[in-house]
Amino acid sequence: MYRFFADRSQIEDGLVHITGEDVQHIRNVLRMRPGETILISCQDEWEYTCEVVSLSEKEVVCRILDAQLPGKELPSRIFLFQCLPKGDKMETVVQKAVELGAYSVIPVSSRRCIMKLDGKRAAQKVARWNKIAESAAKQSKRLIIPEVHDIMTFGEALEFSRSLDVRLMPYEMEGGMEKTRSVLSGIRPGQSVGVLIGPEGGFDEREAEDARKNGFTTITLGKRILRTETAGMTMLSILMYLLERD
Repeated sequence: MYRFFADRSQIEDGLVHITGEDVQHIRNVLRMRPGETILISCQDEWEYTCEVVSLSEKEVVCRILDAQLPGKELPSRIFLFQCLPKGDKMETVVQKAVELGAYSVIPVSSRRCIMKLDGKRAAQKVARWNKIAESAAKQSKRLIIPEVHDIMTFGEALEFSRSLDVRLMPYEMEGGMEKTRSVLSGIRPGQSVGVLIGPEGGFDEREAEDARKNGFTTITLGKRILRTETAGMTMLSILMYLLERD
């Protein structure tokens, strides 16, 4: 079944009133008809199985048939701090991060980032990344749409991370997989986790030191150097494996 998202305010007397861009997608792309079923999430732990009742140009009305608690979200909130990669790689990073269970993606501008974004162009990129996050959330049957934050400086990202329980930074200058295994195996469900991924050129040594001073633990992901878009996916895959409840 296809998944869509709605606000709680759109549910009334057992009916869900879908508006906005999803109306055209349901009517003109999926060509759905009354009687067909879809899934609705309100960005919490509940999921609703709904029957399409009526379709108009401005609204699709669905009747709630069943409500369930599928437990599809990870028991920990994982925040991916991704230093800006070249070209359109951030689109892939966002898409795969959402599929792998990230709670939020924070784009970071660090010293060695080749891509520099500010002003209107930055806002357009963030809007585009959030659209990709929404699409990936629907495809992967997430119960929430992970937010892609506005681009932060390295210092802003460190400040934002202060409230997180666990802060991890894969770093090419770090060695010893035993330390990585120990740190990752110590993460417990319910703890919030921040993962800081460097750009193509890696972290400046001063950035690595600043991250450590702000509570980040540097770890290695092995003897091979991973691309920036691969490192985040690797970390999220490991964390998903360690934290998934069922």
